[in-house]
Amino acid sequence: MRLFFRPWWAKALVVLVLLGAPGAWLLARGAAPADAALVAPVKRGEFRVTVTTSGELRARKFVQITVPANAQQAGAYQMKISTIVPEGTVVKAGDVVADLDRSTLASKLNDVNLALQKAQAVYEQAMLDSALNLSKAREEMKTMELGLEEKKLAKEQSIYEAPTIRRQAEIDYTKADRALAQAKIDYKTKTEQAQAKMREVGADLSRQQSLLKTVQEVMEGFTIKAPAPGMVIYMKEWNGKKRQAGSQVSSWEPTVATLPDLTQMESVTYVNEIDVRKIAVGQPVAITLDADPAKKLTGTVSSVANVGEQRPNTDAKVFEVKITVAEADTTLRPGMTTGNGVRTYAIKDALFVPIEAVTSEGGVSFVYKRDGAGATKQEVETGAMSDDEVVIKRGLEKDDHLLLMPPTGHEKLTLHRLPGALPGAAKPASVGGDTAAKIDVPKKP
Repeated sequence: MRLFFRPWWAKALVVLVLLGAPGAWLLARGAAPADAALVAPVKRGEFRVTVTTSGELRARKFVQITVPANAQQAGAYQMKISTIVPEGTVVKAGDVVADLDRSTLASKLNDVNLALQKAQAVYEQAMLDSALNLSKAREEMKTMELGLEEKKLAKEQSIYEAPTIRRQAEIDYTKADRALAQAKIDYKTKTEQAQAKMREVGADLSRQQSLLKTVQEVMEGFTIKAPAPGMVIYMKEWNGKKRQAGSQVSSWEPTVATLPDLTQMESVTYVNEIDVRKIAVGQPVAITLDADPAKKLTGTVSSVANVGEQRPNTDAKVFEVKITVAEADTTLRPGMTTGNGVRTYAIKDALFVPIEAVTSEGGVSFVYKRDGAGATKQEVETGAMSDDEVVIKRGLEKDDHLLLMPPTGHEKLTLHRLPGALPGAAKPASVGGDTAAKIDVPKKP
């Protein structure tokens, strides 16, 4: 058997190869290109600034289903809904929609009945008193007329008597005549007083009769019927909750539900005070539905509130914005949640980059532009800005690529200024007297 002996350097080479394989693999792995997500190209095309909000669909036109209009006259200020048909029920004109609790008017009805009986009694008493007083006054006048006639006869017969007796007869006749004349005047006054009294008690009686009729009509109206055909949609209260069985309805906010016109819809949204200054009437809107994300609708801003408000459970002030839906769709229903993208600004042809790629320092905006295997620090002039992107007016070209994160050693880069830029806005850092023009970065894979 022959033994083969290798020189020591051959054995050492084999050991180095075996030990170096993992290191070489690690070196090869470390040389892999950087994540492409950290590099963004400069885009060219239409640039849009969009304010995105969520809203809720509702009908622009609708018929209100309300409690009786004269409920306040009957003393019903707060009414409770006993029963109501399910929301979304399609009804015809005259169908029962809801019933209100009548207990609120039961005691009122009893009080009005008692007041009416009292008014009727007062009216009858006043009528009897007036008839009695006037009858007595008429009887007294007849007696006075007879007395006047007697005085007249006595006066005529006194012509054969002494002058004093004639004079006394004349005086008696004059007194009787004047008393009768006064009695007639008093009778006219008593008649007018009786008429005034009857008008007074009659007015109170009519008022009680009218109130009783109103209360009865309101109680009948507590069975609320649909004034027109349509789909029942519950009314929302001030706190955003929908009215339902058990809810209170006031005479100041009498609407229980609505019958919307589903052919004319709008999305009502609330925009914060920072973004509302960008929104104006007439701006186009892209509308999506949470219930059907595949459906795309269009709309237009129809109104923007001038005064902000604070919505329930929020601290920020918001402004109501109404968006008219252009398309008539039978699948749209009030209460559906919408996503509204209001296009507030647009440039047909512009260069724009992600907003993360632009940095500002000392009043100068700049980017880290990829330059072969390295990067340069380039000043840019920016324009309009959206939530995600910003327009670049000068400093970049369409084929440029930008780093979204500052490269290692970025503080050593020299800032490449734009023509006509003011000097001294930013100075490059130096190390050991040498200024680095760029830093090597992995190429785009």
